Amino acid sequence: MKMNAASLQDKAGWQAVNVTLPAFDHAAMTAATKEHPIWVHFGAGNIFRGFIAALQQKLLNQGLSDKGIIAADTFDYDIIDKIYTPFDNLTMMVTLNPDGTTSREIIGSVAEGLRANSADAEMMARFKEIFTDPGLQMISFTITEKGYALYRPDGSLMPVVQADMDEGPAHARHAMSMVAALLFERFNAGKYPLAVVSMDNCSHNGEKLQSSVMTVAKAWAEKGYVGQDFIDYLSDESKISFPWSMIDKITPRPHKIVEEALAADGIEDMAPIVTGKNTFIAAFVNAERPQYLVIEDKFPNGRPALEKAGVYMTDRDTVNKTERMKVTTCLNPLHTAMSVYGCMLGYTLICDEMKDADIVALIKRLGYQEGLPVVVDPKILDPKAFIDEVVEQRLPNPFMPDAPQRIATDTSQKVGIRFGETIKSYIATGRDLNSLVSIPLALAGWLRYLLAVDDNGEAFEVSADPLKDDLQAKLAGIEVGKPETYKGQLKEILSNASIFGVDLTTTPLAEKVENYFVAELAGPGAVRKTLHDALQ
Repeated sequence: MKMNAASLQDKAGWQAVNVTLPAFDHAAMTAATKEHPIWVHFGAGNIFRGFIAALQQKLLNQGLSDKGIIAADTFDYDIIDKIYTPFDNLTMMVTLNPDGTTSREIIGSVAEGLRANSADAEMMARFKEIFTDPGLQMISFTITEKGYALYRPDGSLMPVVQADMDEGPAHARHAMSMVAALLFERFNAGKYPLAVVSMDNCSHNGEKLQSSVMTVAKAWAEKGYVGQDFIDYLSDESKISFPWSMIDKITPRPHKIVEEALAADGIEDMAPIVTGKNTFIAAFVNAERPQYLVIEDKFPNGRPALEKAGVYMTDRDTVNKTERMKVTTCLNPLHTAMSVYGCMLGYTLICDEMKDADIVALIKRLGYQEGLPVVVDPKILDPKAFIDEVVEQRLPNPFMPDAPQRIATDTSQKVGIRFGETIKSYIATGRDLNSLVSIPLALAGWLRYLLAVDDNGEAFEVSADPLKDDLQAKLAGIEVGKPETYKGQLKEILSNASIFGVDLTTTPLAEKVENYFVAELAGPGAVRKTLHDALQ
């Protein structure tokens, strides 16, 4: 079996290998979409193929739409050339169920795959054709938070962005410049309305996208490339909107078990490739079943009936509350706490950590006892049910090859949101900070992890973090196995409100963190013993 448009006619063949096919006319959808597109998506990777494209497939299957999506990649053109084009833009979606079974479906809602390459005149002509169609309703993005960045870490503009600003819309290369240039084409064609929707997994994503597009456009206005009327058009929400969203679904890299199962059933060409930009990708996507997408319902030119596909269409405040619920209480704090301890206790898979009674006790207390009393309740999702699903289905899923080492990356940038917000809520509501155990344990565990010595006394590699060198320098002199080498080195770190969201030395938590940290220095097995004893 080869996955392509022609093979969709072989219904019996695909049924024999347990693959569900699109329930609509793929050729008709492709023709209708190309002629008058309604939706373009930038960022053609796994979260798009395995989640967002599957949403539109549901609408097509139900007869609620006759059009699909045009996918574009702004960064890695090999994805289009090697993963989209050879398979007629089809994706084999393999859902990894918590019980160890899988389900397979061919996603056929993508009508066209484009390289967003400003050096390719033919491609850019096609983009202009799409963006000047009055019926285009939305463009969306999963390009990661880095995709919106215009500035380098030192605060200066990236050279490519500076060049784009200097040379004007005709030469745009950076993704944000390209979007601004295409919106300028739409403006010139008739000031047509459009929703510009970030679906990336970052807080206030619509605001980040809007800020970057506006920064480029205003630079062009200052240099005379565009008029103030274009800036007014971008600033008018009845014309151009930038809805916020919250997305949650784990789509890890292609799993060997899935690849082998597809090959065993005679489905060809499913082996992953590594692109020129080092993306590890395959014609299949494997992902967990749970998924959430909450979008601010602000679409000035209409939109697909996404609520009929399971998307929560709501207001900005609710999007923000849902994001806070996930990031500060129900998922991300649990991930961070178990990742730093998992690294020290020798784990390489999150699912294996969920067989460890001490780690499970840590995250259950963190979520249910310490987080839920102050959780931000968005009303559209039940916070307790969300944690139940995380603890009982998502984290233990043996098919989800996620590693604590990956999740421990950039922890210094995360602890302020993932733990600091709960601490601030306790202070604001007059709750007893002495009742917290999992939060100070998680913070002590992270600082102990930075010593780069595991619970057996063996050295290991600490994951990348922009503050790693600075923090490790402050911990200098502390030796695992010699608690007496602790001379208060944590105090300077714990007083840093820019890391934790609050100066912990003004609270009882600093002493608690120090006590747990020193206990974890005692020698081999001390991390385990401290974790176990504290949670009893």
